[in-house]
Parts: sequence; structure tokens; C-alpha cells
Amino acid sequence: MLTPVLKKNDKQAKLLIYVVSFVVFAAVALLSKFKLNVDLGFNVHIFALVNAIINSCVTILLVWALIAIKGKNFQLHKTLMMTAMVLSSLFLVSYIGHHLLAGETKYGGEGAMRSVYYFILATHIPLAAIILPFILFTAYRSLTGEYEQHKKLAKYTWPLWLYVSITGVLVYWFISPYYVPHI
Repeated sequence: MLTPVLKKNDKQAKLLIYVVSFVVFAAVALLSKFKLNVDLGFNVHIFALVNAIINSCVTILLVWALIAIKGKNFQLHKTLMMTAMVLSSLFLVSYIGHHLLAGETKYGGEGAMRSVYYFILATHIPLAAIILPFILFTAYRSLTGEYEQHKKLAKYTWPLWLYVSITGVLVYWFISPYYVPHI
């Protein structure tokens, strides 16, 4: 096992995790109502592509981290998971930027694909909205050396995070043909 890097302080950690989770949720919810009309000189949907690439990388990191922990390579697991968290933070900034600059895009598909898209979207959005505190609590338990609690939380957090990262890419694949260039 690894040496803990944080001193356990559940009261402060809970407050910080709840505040960060609320602020992120509120920022995404509130900022999705606005659209900035700014000409950046390039197609702002590049941010959506960047988001899909980031989510793809997070998916790979999560699977690799699972393999690492199954092989008891704790340091590699920690490095991969921390990298996934950093990339997810970058994703969030890019996601907010994309929605502020591009606005909302309506899905234009029909038939069965439309149903599949909306099913994926209907599961992706609420899970994406609630996963952050689970990720942060899971990381906190590991960083304080509470590995049993970390493992219990990770059994729920990891598959949900993986699902959100995979479906994020799928949402991009479905919606990207309907982007109108904003140059």
C-alpha cells in the first residue's frame, strides 16, 4: 500500500467536496442557459471534439487503472487515477467553454437512432451530474490511506465514471453531424 498523502479530516473534506460539487453543478446548469456571441476566428465546435478526445483518454485511463490495481501496482493505479481526474477537470472547462460559445445543438436523427441517442443522453446527463462527489470522496479515502473505504466506494464510482466517459464520447458521435459551423 501507499503512504497516505493527506491527513484525515472528514469534516473539512466533506465540506470541500460538497462545495466543489455544488459549484461545478451550478456552473454547468447556469452557464448552459447563456450563449456568448464572440468571434474567435475558428469553429468553436473544436471544443466538442477536444471533449470527446479527453473522455476517450479518461476511459482508457480508467480501464488501465483497474488493470493496475488488479495487478497490485498501487503507484501506477494512483498516477492513472490522478491523471484521469486532471483530464476530467480540463474536460469540464472545455465543456463549459463549448456550451457558452456554441449554444445548444438539436439532434437531427430519426427512427431507432433517435431513440438510442436520447436513451444514452437521458442516462449520461444525470450520472454526469452526480458522479463528481463520488469521485472526490473515493480519491479522498485513498489519499488518506483509508483503503478499505476507498475500495468500497470505488466499486460504485469506477463503473459509473467509466459509463459517463464512454457515453460522453457516444453523445459527441451522435450530435456532431448536426453542429452548425460557428466561424
